[in-house]
Amino acid sequence: MRTALLLSFCAALAASPALAGQVTLKADVADSDGRVTLGDLFDGAGAAGDYVIATRTGPTVVLDAAAVRVFARRAGLDWSNPNGLRRIVVRGGAAASAPAGRGNVEVLTWARSLNAGEIVQPQDLMWGKALGAPSDAPRDADAVIGMAARRPLREGATVSQRDVTAQQVIRAGEMVLITWSSGGITLSLQGKAMSAAAVGQTFNVQNPASKKLIEAVATAPGQAVTGPEAQRLKAAGSAQYAAR
Repeated sequence: MRTALLLSFCAALAASPALAGQVTLKADVADSDGRVTLGDLFDGAGAAGDYVIATRTGPTVVLDAAAVRVFARRAGLDWSNPNGLRRIVVRGGAAASAPAGRGNVEVLTWARSLNAGEIVQPQDLMWGKALGAPSDAPRDADAVIGMAARRPLREGATVSQRDVTAQQVIRAGEMVLITWSSGGITLSLQGKAMSAAAVGQTFNVQNPASKKLIEAVATAPGQAVTGPEAQRLKAAGSAQYAAR
């Protein structure tokens, strides 16, 4: 999911010159030719702006923020990463300029429109400027990458946590394996899922023989638990499971 930064700089950078001053990450990070330079990333890069640190082969490229900071320092630039970013999303095309006096908040935006249920990829996100951010706006792309779109999402819209949900591993109507365990005894049965569910979510399963509904917690694609284990997972907030 992550495009590697180029591992070498020009020989002139090897000496790691003294830092020339603080630089800031541009609100709209973009390159026009597939070559991502320090000048594409930072305002005030000066003479170091021509140094290429990555290449873009698709609509966007995702850079590791820690590695970018190291390369910037080698070029004599000081970027403090005040927002604690872990990834920087660079899109293709000329950077757009915000109207004067507008757009003072850095936010993640959707780089393309997504359909409900689509899994968010790094190239689906880019940083932009806005007048304000939703209260649940993620500070880092990692917070939404790998999640599923909860509803259709429009290109250019500001990203919020309520836009996404954990990736579903249970589909409504499919047969799932339900496991009950207690005191060293384990029982399993196949049942029909009555609704879709993501890892850690509670849903109902119908016993095909008795037609009774069983409350279960999804743990993996096509699998769930019930009984004491389900109660423990619900109490723990399903923290030990992660959607795959």
